[in-house]
Amino acid sequence: MAGPALFELTLALDWAEGFDRKGGSSMASVEIKPRDYAYSFNPYLEPMATVRPGDRVTIHTDDALGSRISSESDLPSKALAGVSPNPLTGPIFVEGAEPGDTLSVYIEDIEPARDFAVSLFVNHMGGLTSTDFTRTLQEPIPERTWIWSLRDGPDGRYLENRDVRVRIPWKPFMGSIGVAPALEAIASITPGPHGGNMDCPDVRPRNTLYLPVSKAGALFSAGDCHANQGQGEVCGVALEIPCKLSVVFGIDKDKRIGWPRIVSDEAVMVVGSAKPMEDAARIAYAELVLWMEEEFGFTRWEAYQLLGQVGGLYVANMVNPLYSLVASIGTRYLERS
Repeated sequence: MAGPALFELTLALDWAEGFDRKGGSSMASVEIKPRDYAYSFNPYLEPMATVRPGDRVTIHTDDALGSRISSESDLPSKALAGVSPNPLTGPIFVEGAEPGDTLSVYIEDIEPARDFAVSLFVNHMGGLTSTDFTRTLQEPIPERTWIWSLRDGPDGRYLENRDVRVRIPWKPFMGSIGVAPALEAIASITPGPHGGNMDCPDVRPRNTLYLPVSKAGALFSAGDCHANQGQGEVCGVALEIPCKLSVVFGIDKDKRIGWPRIVSDEAVMVVGSAKPMEDAARIAYAELVLWMEEEFGFTRWEAYQLLGQVGGLYVANMVNPLYSLVASIGTRYLERS
């Protein structure tokens, strides 16, 4: 898998007014262009790059299909035969991150790396067809490739398919993003406490993702950019597109969290992943109760009562090996009168 000789790294120095990294005033801009990809969040892979907290890091990622599909005539049964999905750029070693810390990932920007996105109908995959694990005697939905052109309009970028004939706004996010688990390698298509393939639309620009660190350096990886996606990713494949992901890492020392957290201007969120789906909901809501107790001044039972009245919950993904649900509360409810 990815190793020291399998990437291109460019380093430039930007001067950031007012920025301080343990007495320093400089911020590096790091660009990572992989020549090969990982297919798991893996504590045993050698890092392909090392960065520091506060660096601006631009990460080039492939699409979930390895860019093997570019036209409607490219059917998944042939184009993807024997191919692992969700290539990851990584792992990336973040200096100073140690087990028991929390890695913060501020997502500055996501830029497309081509002018179209791809979606698919894949045999035995999706929320409304039989799968390898939910077996029926019905025939699977016929496979099909959908090409969505990315265009610029007066109100911003949008995607359009010639058959569907509906414009979809460009709302990019990272489908698979996370850190290495402590012991096991987890496939890039599977979510969990480490993050992984959560397919969560709130992992988007101007939001901050928090991940529990289990290995020195955190060993961060990312891939599977989506140009947009409905909640649940019901047909099994979102609008897949390669991208340039720009992030800034931070470290909360000696702060241990159990599951991924997300902070936006409007809400704080926890992602829980499990099967059955109600267990994912329980994980997300329980972790949110604990977060409100630890940091926002609520007792456990006050938090539980408040979430019963104003908590939010949505399905990020219902087609992965584990399902991901997102529990939230608006930031306006975290300030008490």
